[in-house]
Amino acid sequence: MSETQDPTQRILDKMGIESLNDMQQEALSEISKLDEVVLLSPTGTGKTLAFVLPLLETLKKDATGVQLLILVPSRELAIQIEQVIRGMGSGFKINAFYGGQSFSKDREGLKQTPSILIGTPGRIADHLRRNTFTTKSISALVLDEFDKMLEVGFEREMKEITRSLNHLNKKILTSASQNMDLPDFVRMNRAKKINYLHQGRSQLELKAIISPTKDKLETLVKALAHLGNKPGIVFCNFKESIQRVSEHLEEHQITHGCFHGDMEQQDRERALIKFRNGTHQLIVATDLAARGLDIPEIEFILHYHMPNREHEFTHRNGRTARMLKGGTAYILQGTQERMPDYLEKLETEELSDSPMPAPSEWTTLFISGGRRDKISKGDIAGLFFKQGGLGKDQLGLIEIKHDCAFLSVHKDVVTQVTEKLDNSRLKKKKVRIRVI
Repeated sequence: MSETQDPTQRILDKMGIESLNDMQQEALSEISKLDEVVLLSPTGTGKTLAFVLPLLETLKKDATGVQLLILVPSRELAIQIEQVIRGMGSGFKINAFYGGQSFSKDREGLKQTPSILIGTPGRIADHLRRNTFTTKSISALVLDEFDKMLEVGFEREMKEITRSLNHLNKKILTSASQNMDLPDFVRMNRAKKINYLHQGRSQLELKAIISPTKDKLETLVKALAHLGNKPGIVFCNFKESIQRVSEHLEEHQITHGCFHGDMEQQDRERALIKFRNGTHQLIVATDLAARGLDIPEIEFILHYHMPNREHEFTHRNGRTARMLKGGTAYILQGTQERMPDYLEKLETEELSDSPMPAPSEWTTLFISGGRRDKISKGDIAGLFFKQGGLGKDQLGLIEIKHDCAFLSVHKDVVTQVTEKLDNSRLKKKKVRIRVI
């Protein structure tokens, strides 16, 4: 690769992206030129790449302290953005701070101050009160999914944070919602608005699945058999409903993960890891999964319950047809169930009498070492190929975290490779390897 190659193109090549979409191209151009930009675009169109690419060009390699602060509404989105930026190979230190993570882990990350800090407003405000890092070097601020941060009650913390930032050169605000007033504390009076919400879900299909009974569980199972072995999300309105749906799926040997706000952070993260690496093809979730999750390649959404508000319906559907590709959202309607006023009459999907797809061929393994131990994906792949004797088709996705790693292996070899490699040495660390 040429040393003189355009930095943006070098990043795209590294990430396996052929070219930017129209929204990303316009955002790159405008954010590079302007101090204040409001970026409105549907969920799944690549907003993270759109604002990170131009902001990376403003960061200084030799500067100390945090230069770019990205505020997000959830820990899952913080983790996702951290992974995206790490995948760019920018050379800048990155940390993500959020609730549910120990403060000592945050302090460890601040021993060498990151250039890019991503976090939820609650956790970042807590850091500012404790004076764990200075804001004097922060020159760029991103308020990502700003509407969602207001919706979940982070206005007070955002006010506190923005008032402490007195040296900003750039402010970027993103949203997937059209009707949004900017509060005074944002202080964006001359912002350029980039609006791609009109492109919406033009390639999203909406279909109804009719249950012949009031209780929709049996129709759900039949629908999943009809849809086949595809990655998808089943949305419920309540965590109690998820429990009931999950138990019914287990009775029918349908492997799946669950995702809702009462789960421990570790359990939520592991559900997503298993979904990404193919151990599970299905997640049963509340609206917590409607935005800000790194779960690509979703082929369908199934609304077991319909949300009360139209924008929640829109954000759920945004998990499929991402990056303006195709996808389908199904509404499972029970007998005498009234649909929301915002929903027009839909085409009905007739269900076939299909057998349930075979369970996944993949199993997820946990490794007790990560980035802090200088362990890389290449180190893990080498261990499993050379010492574990796996073929390339038996090793799946590898994800490295701060203090651990996860990978998927073919279920036919999981027992033998775990017994063979447990307590192996990776770099200078002896690691435990186990199934999760």
